[in-house]
Amino acid sequence: MDNRICVVGAGRWGKNHIRTLHSLGALGGVVETNSENRKWVETEFPGVPTYHTVTEALAEPYRGFTVATPAETHVTIAQEIIQARRHVLVEKPLALSSADASRLNELAKKYGVFLMVGHVMLFHPAVRKIRDLIQAGKLGRIEYVYANRVNLGTVRKEENILWSFAPHDISIFQYLLGTRPVEVTSRGAAFVQPRIQDSTMTLLQYPNNIMGHIFVSWLHPFKEHRLVVIGDKGMISFDDAEKEKNIYFYEKGIDWVRGEPIKRDGATEIVEYTQGMPLTDEISYFCQCVAENRAPEIANGDNGVEVLEILERATESLLEKQEASESTTSEVAERATNSRPQIAGDYFAHETAYVDEGAKVGKGTKIWHFSHVQPNSVIGENCSLGQNVNVANNVRIGNGVKIQNNVSVYEGVELEDYVFCGPSMVFTNINVPRCKYPQRGSSHYLRTLVREGASLGANSTIVCGSTIGRHALIAAGAVVTKDVPDHALMVGVPARQVGWICECGERLDVKSKDAVCECKKCGLVYHLLGDEELALVPEQAA
Repeated sequence: MDNRICVVGAGRWGKNHIRTLHSLGALGGVVETNSENRKWVETEFPGVPTYHTVTEALAEPYRGFTVATPAETHVTIAQEIIQARRHVLVEKPLALSSADASRLNELAKKYGVFLMVGHVMLFHPAVRKIRDLIQAGKLGRIEYVYANRVNLGTVRKEENILWSFAPHDISIFQYLLGTRPVEVTSRGAAFVQPRIQDSTMTLLQYPNNIMGHIFVSWLHPFKEHRLVVIGDKGMISFDDAEKEKNIYFYEKGIDWVRGEPIKRDGATEIVEYTQGMPLTDEISYFCQCVAENRAPEIANGDNGVEVLEILERATESLLEKQEASESTTSEVAERATNSRPQIAGDYFAHETAYVDEGAKVGKGTKIWHFSHVQPNSVIGENCSLGQNVNVANNVRIGNGVKIQNNVSVYEGVELEDYVFCGPSMVFTNINVPRCKYPQRGSSHYLRTLVREGASLGANSTIVCGSTIGRHALIAAGAVVTKDVPDHALMVGVPARQVGWICECGERLDVKSKDAVCECKKCGLVYHLLGDEELALVPEQAA
């Protein structure tokens, strides 16, 4: 295998990855779909291979990849790389939800590769020096940590200031303190655009009476990236926006003398440290881990998931307060009161979503705009329900299920773990509907079962009474009218089988009956039993 690194994405931040890897002599190739960005790579770095897709690059023996693409693509791209058993560094955020990030992290462990997250501030020499000082006891017992990350702009339209700026400081707090907050409270306000906060203040209560706060804003008259750590023996201040980038140690504090609190106002000193480029140190560390086949201790997958979980807790707190302040009618106020414990608990529901009394929703699940979960339905852990999703009475949904926008899961439908429902796909539960002759109630509904890992493409239709086999793939627009075998690839109207598909989503090249075939993407081996059943070989199934 080649220890050089392939970069996925040659946009604004991807170019920094490319330059840095080239300066380290570790740039192997670049994946970029945009022709102008690809031309830039070919002009600036002649001889460096470029690829249109990740799949093309995975045909080469690169052992490591970095991903610097839009955040919404991170999970899909990283999953393909991991399933090809390659190490990967994904820029922050690792995913748009902690549930997706956690699944990606577990997938890396399953395939025996490591996942690293681009929390570049953990490689800032000043941050690492501050951690050394804390661990050496120079500050004594840590009492308070705070960070201000403020500037005028850049204002985002797709995310609020909390998600844009705060991940840096959350990752730093976790790095310095080495523990999770027991309580997270966040407040903010939107001025420039409705419902997109421009300034937020997040309070984090840690064990051992350590308090932290993070203030972020893109509506501020000057730039400041200040980190302050207060201990009972001394205090530290560092502002990354200053030209000198000095670390200041203040021998200051409060001492109790004969029962009275007395100010200790000692000297201020500049702490010596070796300055450097955080991104260079981060990518150099990743390259070293790849070369040594050694899992990273800093900014690994576990850290990335932890940061997202804290961000989500802050977001839930922020939305709770916003909903309470905007509730003007008694109906909305009542709904806010009833749903607030659920939102603040194990799952998240957007303020426009309805979760009826009697519904059960698992930990880590997210229910987005204008969706409705009806009574007696059960939704598992770490699911994602997009906009305008309806889950009817008595529906059962497993863990890790993703339902895209505009899908109604009617009574009689059951989704096992890790099922994917594409945008606007359709379930039915009655074969011959008639308005004049109503067929209401469970006794009229035909059962539809979608087995573990199956994917139902956008605008596909599943006629009731069908069972969709494990890991089957129903193509976009297909209409399924009968049972579908495990791993079957179905297309057309009515849907017909045109091949077989791997658990990872790669189409399998099955030559004949009773053949054995290996997935080119993930290496899983299957046995075709006759011509109607595909199964993992016994060693892998175990």
